[in-house]
Amino acid sequence: MLKVIAACGNGMGSSQVIKMKISKVFKKLGVDAQVDHNSVGVASSIATNYDAVFVSQNFVGNFKSAADKGTKIVGLKNLLSEQEIEEKIKEAGLDK
Repeated sequence: MLKVIAACGNGMGSSQVIKMKISKVFKKLGVDAQVDHNSVGVASSIATNYDAVFVSQNFVGNFKSAADKGTKIVGLKNLLSEQEIEEKIKEAGLDK
């Protein structure tokens, strides 16, 4: 099972919405994924426990340490776009 975390500025509304969108896309692609959500601050400290982090493009730099250790960091321009989420999942190789 793929472990994924969605992160937003303070870990409240946006990350919950992203989590639901990501879960929907993974389900559509037939990928078994556990999707959690949290604030960028908390997520950056636990990111290495996950296979991938989905975050606004603005926060990608906060996850450099996790990326260096192999966690895939997926930056999104439109957090609500299932089409963009699906494209980024495929680009990152998370659809296999």
